Amino acid sequence: MQLEFFDVVSPCIGLCQSDDKGQCLGCFRTRDERLNWLSSDTNQRKKVIKRCQQRKIRKAKLAKIKVVDVIVEDKQPSLFEPPSQSKIDNSSDLDFGDFEL
Repeated sequence: MQLEFFDVVSPCIGLCQSDDKGQCLGCFRTRDERLNWLSSDTNQRKKVIKRCQQRKIRKAKLAKIKVVDVIVEDKQPSLFEPPSQSKIDNSSDLDFGDFEL
């Protein structure tokens, strides 16, 4: 926990890892925002906090969309429906002449 005499408390939660965009996975600040935090004034810090909250919401929404997509793709076909047409590509140049059972 941080001391209470700061006007705007740092959003850092101690999970200091960056994603591919350079945003922290814990507080959602960019590299520049983390680097310049101590030299920023109160208004700049409040703006950073607001942007971090927006990034967190946006990332949560994207995660829900990705989870739904994965569930739809991995859906097991029903045993009560007729099987779908197989998608075998017969245009390949494979030779099965020497194949024996």
